[in-house]
Amino acid sequence: MAKKAEYKPRLLEQYEQTVIPAMIEKYGYKNRMEVPRLQKISLNIGVGKTKDDPAALKHAMEDLRVITGQQPVITHAKKAISNFKIRQGDPVGCHVTLRRYKMYEFFDRLISIALPRVRDFSGMPDKAFDGRGNYNMGVKEQIIFPEIDYDKVDKIRGMNITMTTTAKTDAEAHELLALFGFPFKKRPVRKENSGEKN
Repeated sequence: MAKKAEYKPRLLEQYEQTVIPAMIEKYGYKNRMEVPRLQKISLNIGVGKTKDDPAALKHAMEDLRVITGQQPVITHAKKAISNFKIRQGDPVGCHVTLRRYKMYEFFDRLISIALPRVRDFSGMPDKAFDGRGNYNMGVKEQIIFPEIDYDKVDKIRGMNITMTTTAKTDAEAHELLALFGFPFKKRPVRKENSGEKN
């Protein structure tokens, strides 16, 4: 009886077969273990003051659960914000941290399906790195994810997505994400002055 092939997410296979050799060629790593990799992806939704709208947190958590297939964790205010009448410890949002297969599967859906559905999408900025090889991006509408049933949405809400890599520099992290097919905004090509006069 033939042994059943072990399942691997598409982007994990792409990392092993395409990304690693390309990164080694460009940066001259001595072995495969030195090549930067995607470590985790964190999704965060803030809902502000939940006392005014107790259902908002519940709906935000359900949105994240449907999008990621993982149960979100409630985030609490680290300090009081008097202007918003938020006390330290108040629930202010929810987040999910994805690793391994779930991370790769979400990343695949994000770049292949969700981002192309953004209205007038022209690519993501390449300056949203934090200096330590991690990339932060914002999504304005949760409805770009096909898992969300538009008819059941209570309100349009955005979220923050952070991709944490093991890269030591932003340049290496940029190259890593680009090789996965992450849609960075194309920089305009500068036309060099040929020196000809009209």
